Amino acid sequence: MTTTLGIVCKDGIIFGTDRRATEGYYVAHKHSKKIYKIIDHIGLTTAGVVADAQTLVDIMRAECSLYQINQNSKISVAAAARLFSNILFGRRYFPYITQIIIGGLDASGPKIFTLDPVGSLIEEKTFCATGSGTPYAIGVLEDSYDEKEGLTIQQAIPIAIHSVRSSIERDIGSGNGIDIVAIDKTGYREIPDEDINSELKTIGKEI
Repeated sequence: MTTTLGIVCKDGIIFGTDRRATEGYYVAHKHSKKIYKIIDHIGLTTAGVVADAQTLVDIMRAECSLYQINQNSKISVAAAARLFSNILFGRRYFPYITQIIIGGLDASGPKIFTLDPVGSLIEEKTFCATGSGTPYAIGVLEDSYDEKEGLTIQQAIPIAIHSVRSSIERDIGSGNGIDIVAIDKTGYREIPDEDINSELKTIGKEI
């Protein structure tokens, strides 16, 4: 139970999540991390069982770092996504209970992929969302994303904020704040809480 989303931009990608971790109807944690840096140009979001997600993040960080050492070059986003898919498919009979959005920026441009617990791999050309808050977040994304023109990162950040906010207001499994991450040519960066709160104040919807 959570809300995670990804947006493909002209100059990079955006990830957004809430911060609530639940055990059934119990709020187990109010500051749960759901966006992770894998390497400088790739990150991912997680929804599902926290222990499974953390294990997969550790595996991906190690594998991508080893690739860089062995090949003397950075792994592409598509290759990292395929590697992740193979790891999940290898455990399909005893799967990791997670939904993953993985994305980043490389020489071929910005890319985002979604994966399910058994390794199904889909490239998302515009935006995506996972978790229990998806129906609420996706409505804001569909209404705001210009598929013909696309978006820049600066244009997409407010959309990501309000998409997660929308799910927090209606989904019992989402809440307790918003995390936003951008990956562009400068690398992986977290959007400060002050900027997120400033955007929320514009419509009087502080979380």
